Amino acid sequence: MNVLLAAGGTGGHLFPAAALASALRMRGIEVDLATDDRALKYGGDFPARAIHAIPSGTPTRAGLVAKAEAAVRLGLGVAVAARLIRRLRPSAVVGFGGYPTVPPLLAASGMNIATVIHEQNAVMGRANKMLAPKVTAIAGGFLPEGTGSYAGKTVVTGNPVRPDVIAAAATPYMASGPDDPFHLVVFGGSQGAQFFSSAIPSALCLIDAEMRSRIHVVQQARPEDKDKVSASYAKLGLPAEVSPFFGDMPAKIAEANLVICRSGASTVSELAVIGRPSVLVPYPYALDHDQAANAAALKAQGGAEVVAQAALTPEKLSDIIRNAMADPARLASVAAAARSTGKPDAALALADLVVAIAGGTSAATYKEGLHA
Repeated sequence: MNVLLAAGGTGGHLFPAAALASALRMRGIEVDLATDDRALKYGGDFPARAIHAIPSGTPTRAGLVAKAEAAVRLGLGVAVAARLIRRLRPSAVVGFGGYPTVPPLLAASGMNIATVIHEQNAVMGRANKMLAPKVTAIAGGFLPEGTGSYAGKTVVTGNPVRPDVIAAAATPYMASGPDDPFHLVVFGGSQGAQFFSSAIPSALCLIDAEMRSRIHVVQQARPEDKDKVSASYAKLGLPAEVSPFFGDMPAKIAEANLVICRSGASTVSELAVIGRPSVLVPYPYALDHDQAANAAALKAQGGAEVVAQAALTPEKLSDIIRNAMADPARLASVAAAARSTGKPDAALALADLVVAIAGGTSAATYKEGLHA
């Protein structure tokens, strides 16, 4: 058996695809990846037999000319994907969102090959919405089960997480007492990093010096903001590790007493698997408000506090941090609630679904077996 994965060329799409690829290869199943040119830089790291660049376009771009160009590129992509599928003869094609997944999934559907899409967010993305009517099964990370137009073929598997996240989950949460260091971890991608680079130092300035002296900061910041943020913490006398990128972010999260971050699907899934209390600040300009929905899903289980960016003044943020530091028992309870929602076996659950669908089992029959 071999499986063709299709994913957009960003980490949010590629990370869960890589986790599934590893789970399938452990079962002796060959894996190929179809993506766009952006992902070729991951070629040495992605666990696939080969990576294939497929033309694609974004039909939601403004302007008739842009839409026409995107349609032409999508059509070309379907033709290229069909040739690839005829050559590879996969048992199933699995998509992880982003418009680069559209050509392979459309081609496979038209060739009567089993197809699965995985939706990481609580709100389905536009590419997956386009594909949902055509695919054999839908795997959900935060999609609500039993509701929506495609409930009959939707299986909640959770979001696959990287092996270093599973390793970090072995570290138990350690509450920070009145005389203990308080480890604050802050991150959020380029947009989140920009906002937090100003908001966090401004908030910490408002905390009294004695309480503030306990705080140890790990913060992601854009390269152009790094020196300014580091200087702010040095002026406050706070130990701080500031960097544009942390290769060991799951381990940093495991050390945290509190995490402040955006609420992308991968981030929320990792926080839940590791089991850490968080203040989630959804990216306010997301087209489908997917981050707000992801954050709400974790908050509903008691695993996070959610604050809109517009409401997060330095005063509000300093109160949140101050209250968190003053109530370690509450933070420990939130950490436990977050962990209870985590799905560390999501990659295995998704692999089970893919193998079943590839073998001819319908999504409805598969779901009946899960609930039997």
